[in-house]
Amino acid sequence: MTIYEYGNPDADTVLIQLTGDHELSVLKNEVEEIRKRTSTDFRLIAAKVDDWNYELSPWKAPAVFGNEDFGDGAVRTLEQILTLCTDKSRTYYIGGYSLAGLFSLWAAYQTDVFSGIAAASPSVWFPGFIEYMKEHEIKSETVYLSLGDREEKTRNSVMSQVGNCIRMGYGWLIEHGINCNLEWNQGNHFREPDIRIAKAFAWVMEGK
Repeated sequence: MTIYEYGNPDADTVLIQLTGDHELSVLKNEVEEIRKRTSTDFRLIAAKVDDWNYELSPWKAPAVFGNEDFGDGAVRTLEQILTLCTDKSRTYYIGGYSLAGLFSLWAAYQTDVFSGIAAASPSVWFPGFIEYMKEHEIKSETVYLSLGDREEKTRNSVMSQVGNCIRMGYGWLIEHGINCNLEWNQGNHFREPDIRIAKAFAWVMEGK
């Protein structure tokens, strides 16, 4: 795991983002987009994982595209992330895009360290995840979810369930009193990830 830092290192608000190589080039733009949407000063810690499908997956699952199965490395990854969140005088939020968004949601069920979860286009199609949400208690009171309006229009039989899954997850969170927002963005899964995650972080920071 490699750490990249942006924003004000002395800020009381700390954003933790799991990321991969594919997002590093747009992180600076993401920071600017967050600043456009909130006046809250913040520090962004981007933690780059090396094995996306292993390090961010809560449990093993078969590949749904290509031939790379999903591992169960999320527990170890979260242990590393929590070492970045030891200053109890600061407020921490965690978020990410795609599988990193799923990881962030899962993390909210493991610890109460994070005041809000910024899950942009999260991979909630992940086998068994919605059932996991319903069977466990979430420990964060604020959750932002988003999805592109074309993401469920895919021929992949597993990933095409993402729309149904996110609607079910959102409904469950609302039913259980969580301050939750579900925003639909234009386009497919790969459109403007930096803008989508910026909107997610800004929303949870503002609590609305």
